[in-house]
Amino acid sequence: MPNIGVFIAWGLITVLFAPDGWMPNPHLGALISPMLTYLLPLLVGFTSGHIIYGKRGGAIAMLATMSIIIGSNVTMLGGAMIIGPFTAWLMKKIDQSLEGRFSAGFEMLISNFSMAIVGLVITLLGYLVIGPAISELIHGLSAGVNWSTVHGVLPLMSIFVAPAQLLFLNNVINHGIMSPVGLQQVAEHGKSVLFLVDANCGPSVGTLLAISFFGKGMAKKTAPAAALIAGVGGLGEIYFPFVLMKPVLVFATMAGITTSLTCFLILGGGTVAPLSPGSFFAMLVMTPKGAMLGNLVGFFAGMAVAFAVAAVLLKLDKSPEKSNSPELANAAPQASAFLNQQAVEQVHRATIRKIIVACDAGMGSSAMGASILRARLKKAMLDIEVRNTKIEEIPHDVDMIVTHAQLFDRAKKLHDNGKIAFMSITNFIEGAQYDAIVEYVKNSRGD
Repeated sequence: MPNIGVFIAWGLITVLFAPDGWMPNPHLGALISPMLTYLLPLLVGFTSGHIIYGKRGGAIAMLATMSIIIGSNVTMLGGAMIIGPFTAWLMKKIDQSLEGRFSAGFEMLISNFSMAIVGLVITLLGYLVIGPAISELIHGLSAGVNWSTVHGVLPLMSIFVAPAQLLFLNNVINHGIMSPVGLQQVAEHGKSVLFLVDANCGPSVGTLLAISFFGKGMAKKTAPAAALIAGVGGLGEIYFPFVLMKPVLVFATMAGITTSLTCFLILGGGTVAPLSPGSFFAMLVMTPKGAMLGNLVGFFAGMAVAFAVAAVLLKLDKSPEKSNSPELANAAPQASAFLNQQAVEQVHRATIRKIIVACDAGMGSSAMGASILRARLKKAMLDIEVRNTKIEEIPHDVDMIVTHAQLFDRAKKLHDNGKIAFMSITNFIEGAQYDAIVEYVKNSRGD
């Protein structure tokens, strides 16, 4: 995720200056292949190693990634995701086993040569064994994707993608599965429809628009803003709470994704790079010449089908208004968070000074949630530092962590030290959900 801006920069260069781009330029187009082959996998390798073991892990992960790049004949983005963290973990374990075993003054010698020996071994293995093995794996995955495309099976991926999104696996699907194979397709064919399997926001926007017209309670009131944010801002997580409140609507999004993918395949749609965020405008920017019609038709067809199916499902719903209202849906998560707050309060007596709003990627929904919470605290005349980040990167000096109810257990497992207050919400854009947090902050200050 931290490198997505670089992927987008490469995508812009490709969509503009490739031989079939909008402004073909052989001189500038010479940047495309080396960046895809070397820069992007090396970035992923270094980042994954750095997450495991800091700069030392990042450095040796980059060395290992370079070995599989040279030892293969495909784009090694997926390979970097495998060998990068593994090599950094191995280096970390070896350093831990050597710690304290040598006399003072030899630390630098041991540190450098242990890294060099591990680097030598993993480089030879990467070049001779791991790289070719991953290359065959990627060839197999690409062949499977090509087969599903030729035989019209690809649209059925919606059966798995739509439910997985509600489990906050959208980034895993988009960047962990679709992007590596999609970039290989770009290298071979100049574009890939795989970037639009998860990141196409048309179906989710269609579902949200149906809720705007035919929904009930607070869901109907907040869905228009959510549709705008999902479509223009590309924050797919905004859509999740609305469907989690009424899970049957996942079939509307599923139908929309199936429709979009069918249109993309028939009309030759696809993009040259991953979409992040997955907004309508990001799709347009990453669309190569010749694929614009297919992408536009697929986007709006998926939106229309999702809208129609969701409208029917909502019209058939005869439950009382309150049972579909976010007020009731939010009551259980907020009560759970409040009970958790009471348990933590026994050991957490310090004044709240720093709050982190966390989400899976730390970029979209948490940034918006932090902005809303910051405004609410300011309105209550509370001077509190509020930041957003991904769950895995929450700093140790935080006093409170706010995250979505679906990510609550994961946040506690990673960061609960008995001194941090945890609060859960079910909708990052619903301002009223932050009232309990503001109240707790007031109580911690004795206000």
